[in-house]
Amino acid sequence: MILVTGGAGFIGSNLVAALEARGATEIAVVDRLGSDEKWRNLAKRELAAIVPPEEIEAWLARHAGTIDMVFHLGAVSATTERNADLIIASNFALSLKLWDWCAATGTRFVYASSGATYGDDARDFDDDGSLEALARLRPLNAYGWSKHLFDRRVARLVADGRPAPPQWAGLKFFNVYGPNEGHKGRMASVITHVLPQVLADEPAVLFRSHRPDYADGGQSRDFIHVDDCVAVMLWLMDRPEVSGLFNVGTGRARSFADLVTAVFHAAGREPKIRYIDTPEDLRDRYQYFTEARIDRLRAAGYAGQFIPLEEGVRRYVQDFLLTDDPYR
Repeated sequence: MILVTGGAGFIGSNLVAALEARGATEIAVVDRLGSDEKWRNLAKRELAAIVPPEEIEAWLARHAGTIDMVFHLGAVSATTERNADLIIASNFALSLKLWDWCAATGTRFVYASSGATYGDDARDFDDDGSLEALARLRPLNAYGWSKHLFDRRVARLVADGRPAPPQWAGLKFFNVYGPNEGHKGRMASVITHVLPQVLADEPAVLFRSHRPDYADGGQSRDFIHVDDCVAVMLWLMDRPEVSGLFNVGTGRARSFADLVTAVFHAAGREPKIRYIDTPEDLRDRYQYFTEARIDRLRAAGYAGQFIPLEEGVRRYVQDFLLTDDPYR
């Protein structure tokens, strides 16, 4: 059996779909579905179980010896969330419990870290997993800090020779976009927010730059299609000898203006962009540049080619968002 925490969420539900497409028939999901449309992310899947997060420890105790791998993707992922106790309970304490359980049972463990762990560090976004390198990072928000806290704990446990899963990997996902993210609301990718403006023949609205070294719309991210994130996780599943902390991005930053232009073209429209001030509650924690270094992932043997931005946006818009059924 394969366990996917956060399996009804964005990246998790795409992973579940890919595992099923591979022929996996015993997939268990840990998540809360709530009262919105999040359940639709899993509506096409065959599942062995859907486990509420508060029941995970009892469920794991009953299924010890039957789980081959844990993909821990569940988290409080809103960078604007201010309840740090809630964030730590979900993103750090639960992660530690799963690490300890996988170490004790000999279960392989892949978990989601985040590019948000770097903060506004435009130096090199180096996924050096050493204790010294991790100690230098300064995340800008509680979400990024919680992910960073767990990365540091894993590094300490491994450095001290403490019990560890037979395979472990932390994945620093950068700016992921693609199908099944509609439930994320404000935290969904810019594509989902811009497309209705495009279809209404209105200008797309982007944040104005508040720094002299960036033009309006020139703020850049390493945008990566969710299919590429899933491909990395499946590659790790096939290579139990690979462990470590890895960036998961394309290795190429692109501007928000580039992204929005790609949305217009995917919808068959000419680009029109209007700029507004960045909200004050985001302004002091806003990253102007992210670009994953993927040297370590390549050195570990990953040879997959990442989907170019324009092609990834075209697939997302035309194959999902503009269809009657936008869910994978």
